[in-house]
Amino acid sequence: MDSINTPIVKLRDVRFTYDGGATWALDGVSLDIRRGERICLTGPNGSGKTTLSRVIAGLTAPDEGHVTLLGNAVFDDAGAHAQAYRAARRGIGAVFQNPEDQIVTTVTEDDVAFGPENLAVAHDEIGKRIAGSLDAVDMGDSRASDPTRMSGGQQQRVAIAGMLAMNSEVLVLDEPTAMLDPSGRADIMRVLDELQERGTTVILVTHHEDELDHADLVIRLESGHIVGDGPAGESLRLPIRSVGLPKRVLEPRGETIIDVKDLSYRHAGAEHDVFDHLSFSIGKGETVALMGHNGAGKTTLARLLCALTKPKSGSIAIDGIAVSATKRNGTVKTLSRRNRAKLRRTVGYVMQHPERQLFAETVAEDVAYGPSNQGLEASEAADRAMQAMRLLHIEHLRDRSPFDLSGGQQRLVAIAGVIACEPKVLVLDEPTAGLDEEAIARVHGLIHELKSRGVTMLVISHSQEEVNEIADRTIILGESTAVPSTGSAAMGTESSTGQDRMDDGTRDAVERRTWLERLDPRVGMLSALALMFSAFAIGSFWQLLLAVILIGAVVVTGRIDVGRLIASVHVFLAMFVFCGLLNVFFVRTGNVVTNIGPIPITDDGMRIAVLYACRFAVVIVIGAIFLDSTTPTAMTDAFESLLSPFARLGMHAQETALVMSLALRFLPTLGMEAKSVIDAQAARGGGIETGSFANRVKALAAIVVPVFAGAIRHADNLSLALDARCYEEGMARTHWRVMRMRRGDVIACCVVIAYLVVLTALGALM
Repeated sequence: MDSINTPIVKLRDVRFTYDGGATWALDGVSLDIRRGERICLTGPNGSGKTTLSRVIAGLTAPDEGHVTLLGNAVFDDAGAHAQAYRAARRGIGAVFQNPEDQIVTTVTEDDVAFGPENLAVAHDEIGKRIAGSLDAVDMGDSRASDPTRMSGGQQQRVAIAGMLAMNSEVLVLDEPTAMLDPSGRADIMRVLDELQERGTTVILVTHHEDELDHADLVIRLESGHIVGDGPAGESLRLPIRSVGLPKRVLEPRGETIIDVKDLSYRHAGAEHDVFDHLSFSIGKGETVALMGHNGAGKTTLARLLCALTKPKSGSIAIDGIAVSATKRNGTVKTLSRRNRAKLRRTVGYVMQHPERQLFAETVAEDVAYGPSNQGLEASEAADRAMQAMRLLHIEHLRDRSPFDLSGGQQRLVAIAGVIACEPKVLVLDEPTAGLDEEAIARVHGLIHELKSRGVTMLVISHSQEEVNEIADRTIILGESTAVPSTGSAAMGTESSTGQDRMDDGTRDAVERRTWLERLDPRVGMLSALALMFSAFAIGSFWQLLLAVILIGAVVVTGRIDVGRLIASVHVFLAMFVFCGLLNVFFVRTGNVVTNIGPIPITDDGMRIAVLYACRFAVVIVIGAIFLDSTTPTAMTDAFESLLSPFARLGMHAQETALVMSLALRFLPTLGMEAKSVIDAQAARGGGIETGSFANRVKALAAIVVPVFAGAIRHADNLSLALDARCYEEGMARTHWRVMRMRRGDVIACCVVIAYLVVLTALGALM
């Protein structure tokens, strides 16, 4: 048989269920995919596209059927074959719908290198693949950036680069352009064209009609069944929506309801403003689109308008409420509790990630959360919730858990929960991303309905077609200004200086690495541990002074941002310092200075309390300096190297090191998850920021379930990400970051040893 025509992916009668067979996400799916083909999977939300893509990628085993991937019979009547799956995955790359969980490190080039490292690619070749893959997705100047702090679109580019670097025979992409701007979408489609020309087989899940153009085969799914397949023709294309003419309104009509003047914002630790002296206004009843490249600050602006983030300077007024204002001394005045509650009744906010906006046990309870906080009776709040669900045709989901829904269904529920509050102003951050055509039509219909009711809307979107359909006018975030636009032609005036500035900053960061960042991570880790443990031996103020001098010298010579350092540990610092100061109540030796009730306070107690508090502070600060100057990847490599002698005794050194790295990577993500739920509650008038103490405690308790659900979701997605990047227990890996001792490492070791000797000598003299 001609090998060219032999299927490299073969599925026969595949079935898959998430609920023990009550329903089937895939039901009797059979298909063949041949080398070099581009296959597009289409269909409505919940049709089984993502599930099918994961089966093809070898990341999910079906419940029934036969699956052969790259010549490996991975699943048959005998069940799943683990070794066959491992062999197949080495030739299959996968890009997930949500890129955040696919990123495993906090340095872009390290993340791109992770897959090739697992494939044992040579060091020099890894370097070439990093450069080529990042250039292909236009992220070449962001090698030193932290991808976890990027916009969703930028993260998607990094995730795609990570897969490109693995040189896979088959590439499976689940809606890779859903969060990208038009330029980013064009870049990815160009990359896919080039890969296909080189013989790579491409499987693309998409809701975009124009992405079907170069497909060899389009497969349409509905309710887990293939309902049509064939060449990209009209019969299999997605339904075409009617598109209205672009509205040409340059200035706000009628009375102004949103007024932004000289607004500036900068992320913590960043060198440049996201935007600087941004000014615009929106009239009552207008629907305004907000556009701009990935990373231009669209989501940041939405959060500023909703008082979920504080600007550096400038003013925001919404319906007469001063959301922020700069005082004469340069500080920014925040909302009073009363005005904050008023703002929550006025402004509704649909977030970019709907799964982080849901927190109740059922859909009906979640949608009714906002109306309940407005003081409505339970029956009236339930009626409001039902009306909102009916507007979006999701009333059949009312008794379902929001955590069990598909991404598209979650987005519709999140929108319903906000419109149930009946706000005067509605901010929607990419409300149709990841939705099928029918759901998009529902959202557009809702926007038109709300407009007829006089609701003012600011809609963040990357789709010019969508903007033409719904918006009166467009604001484009460009070079630190809001540029008014009248239609699609104006996109050509968009400035990419925000990305350029970020890239310049990361390029400079590579060149300006401090001596701390250049240390061998093994030296850094052992030195930090030695200094932290020795801090517990500090028993005199002379020893404490020595420790402070050393820390001060490290901070100055290592160019540590003290403000950012303290901000990163202030909670732990306060907690441990408080514990240290408690000694003042328990030490009875020395002279009594005063009494607090029946408790005598002695001079020894005060001295020891201050000493202990400072000692705890030294430990926390040293640890923070190490974490600030060493990436999780470097820590993983160092930890693995230091544990390697114990591997001979049966310890899983490599796996232990990876777990530590992933914990460091995802703990901030879970913190963001909790913050998002808190913001979602606050945006719908929850008691977490404006209620009584009891209500705030109750609201905080309510975040436990969604954060726990988020942790499980991240863990599941992370396990898939490791499989997709070919990580296996006990495997032989190469390393992009090669550890070696240099002169600076020797000097650092000598300084630490000298410090420990002097510290011990001072202790002996006391």
